[in-house]
Amino acid sequence: MAILISLLAQRLNTADDLSWQIGIAAFALAVGIPHGALDHLVTLPKGNPKKMAFFVTVYVAIAVAAVFAILQWNVVGFQLVVLMSLVHFGIGDSAFLTELDRLSESKVKKFPTLFVALPLGALPVVIPLINGKSTSALESVNSSLVNWHQGYQNQLATVVIVLSIIATVALIYTKRFRDLTDLFLLAALAVLAPPLIAFAVYFGCWHAMRHTARLTLVLPASIKSFQNNDAKKAFLSAVIPGLPALFGSFAIAGVFWWQQSLDNSFFWFALVIVWALTVPHMMVTAKLDRKSLAQ
Repeated sequence: MAILISLLAQRLNTADDLSWQIGIAAFALAVGIPHGALDHLVTLPKGNPKKMAFFVTVYVAIAVAAVFAILQWNVVGFQLVVLMSLVHFGIGDSAFLTELDRLSESKVKKFPTLFVALPLGALPVVIPLINGKSTSALESVNSSLVNWHQGYQNQLATVVIVLSIIATVALIYTKRFRDLTDLFLLAALAVLAPPLIAFAVYFGCWHAMRHTARLTLVLPASIKSFQNNDAKKAFLSAVIPGLPALFGSFAIAGVFWWQQSLDNSFFWFALVIVWALTVPHMMVTAKLDRKSLAQ
């Protein structure tokens, strides 16, 4: 859908209009934020309030520290976010596909995680940020990020292309053509969609959806719904508890926007909140990912 809308915008000569891009991107971010709000339910044993309180305190403290670090050191913080995101997204996608294999009755060859994880994360993160369309998008979000790649955009593109070729060969060799289609879709999204759309739609409508699907396998409420053949309720059980995080994130972004400068983009502060939450989220989900990939 994002690819088709982007192509339609090009035909209508509205591809450079940032208003519709920010609108869709904000919606996609909103869809994606709740997926990280249930980390404590899959990490800590139920019924231990002291451990839960300590976990939440540390989790929030790390996120707050990340917010101020990104706001203080925009470029370096953004570079670390890019690196962290591509690793987290790639491993998360690999874990999702591994769990899908485990639940599927069809016998397919083991997912070649070693050769595919990085390009799965790099395609939707790096490519949109180094093409020519990214300048105006980054300018509207935060002008200091325009030259985040420090002139190494061609080298970064080469690395991602080489990784993608290796992944393509690995998927063809293992006859995993459905996953090869995924790879091509991510490449098309990264190349054809505007940068804001490419990143936000991937984050909210791909990564977050797949992570939420994985959460339904371990959340007691979702498992109970599955046993009652109610897949919709199982999915909502992994979404609704995370909605307060969505409202809280946008409220905090609004406070930063109002206090720091109304001239800055609200979308910039919303992105900062999302990126900051990814830091503790990535640390927590590493345990879940490691367990999935080990099976």
